[in-house]
Amino acid sequence: MAGLPIFLVLLVTFFMINPETKDLFAAKPNLINILGNQSVTGLIALAMVIPLVSGYFDLSVAAIAGLANVAIASAMVDYKLAPALAILVGLLIGLLAGGVNAFLVAKLRLNGFIATLGTFTLLTGLLQWYTNGTSIFGVPKDFANWGSLAWFGIPRPFYLLIVVALIVWYALMHTPNGRQLEAIGSNESAARLVGISVDRLVALSFLGSALVASVAGALLTSRQGGADPTVASNYLFPALAAVFLGATTIRPGRYNVWGTIIGIFTLAVAINGFTFLGAEAWVTNVFNGAALVFSVAISTLMGRQRERKAKRLLQQSDDDPPPSPATAGSGGQPAEATSSVT
Repeated sequence: MAGLPIFLVLLVTFFMINPETKDLFAAKPNLINILGNQSVTGLIALAMVIPLVSGYFDLSVAAIAGLANVAIASAMVDYKLAPALAILVGLLIGLLAGGVNAFLVAKLRLNGFIATLGTFTLLTGLLQWYTNGTSIFGVPKDFANWGSLAWFGIPRPFYLLIVVALIVWYALMHTPNGRQLEAIGSNESAARLVGISVDRLVALSFLGSALVASVAGALLTSRQGGADPTVASNYLFPALAAVFLGATTIRPGRYNVWGTIIGIFTLAVAINGFTFLGAEAWVTNVFNGAALVFSVAISTLMGRQRERKAKRLLQQSDDDPPPSPATAGSGGQPAEATSSVT
C-alpha cells in the first residue's frame, strides 16, 4: 500500500543528495516547475480515473483536453470573447465530445477502449483540420499569466489540481453514484441485478471525465498563452501510466484519486532527476512505457488476488453448516435453556 509513496520519497532523497543533481534538483525554481508542469497531466489522469472506476477506458481524454484548448483559444482570439465566456464555450464543447463517448459506450454498448480510441483519433484529425496544423496565439495577457503565477510560492495550477482531485475523490468515494460506479466496476452483471442504473451511471462517468479533461484544456491554454493542436495528445501515455501506478497504492488493485496524484509526481520526479543526470531524450519514453507495463501488471495481479480472496470468503461462508435447532436460541444456548430462562 505504501510502496509507491516510499519510492517517491526515496527518489526525491536520492536526487537531493546526489552530487550531480542536488544543486539543480533542489533549486526552488525546479521544484516549482515540477508542481506546475504536472498539473495538466494530473487533470487528464483524473479524468481517466472516473470511467475506469466503473471498468471503462476513456482514451479520448487527452484529445478532449486538446479540443477545449483550441476552442478556448479560438474563442478569445478569433471571436474576441471574454476569457470567462471562452472557458464556458470550451467546457461545453468538451462535454459534447464526452456525450458522444457516453452514447457510443452506454447506449450502443460499444467497447469503451475501441470507441474512445476512435474518438481520440477523430478529434485529433478535426483539430488539425480546424487549425490547419498551426498554433493559436494572442489570448489576453491576464489569462495567459494565470497559469504561470504562484500563490504563497506554489504555482496556481497545482492548487487547481488539488481542488479538482478533492472534488473527484469526494464524488467517487462519498456519494451514492460514486459507490455505485465502483460496484459496476467490480461486477457489472451483479450491479444490474440489484437495480443499479448501469447505463446512466456509465454515461455520467464519461461526461464527468470530459468535464475534467476540458478543465485541463483550459489550464493548458493559460500555460501556453494559446493553443497547439498537437500538444495535448502527448499527455495521454504519461497520464495512463500514472493512473495504473496509482492503482498499486492507497487502494491497491483499484483506480483511485490520490494514488494517481502520487503516480504523476513519481514519474515527474524520476524523469526530472534523470534529465539532470544527463539522460538522453529517449529515456522519457522508455521510462513512461516501462512504468505503464509494470503498473498494469501489478494492478492486475492485485485485482486478481482480491477476487480470489473474495471467492474464498464466499466459499467458506457456503461451507459453514447452518445452526442446528438445538443451538438456535440466543447466545448459542440450547433452545430449551433459552426458553426456560425467559
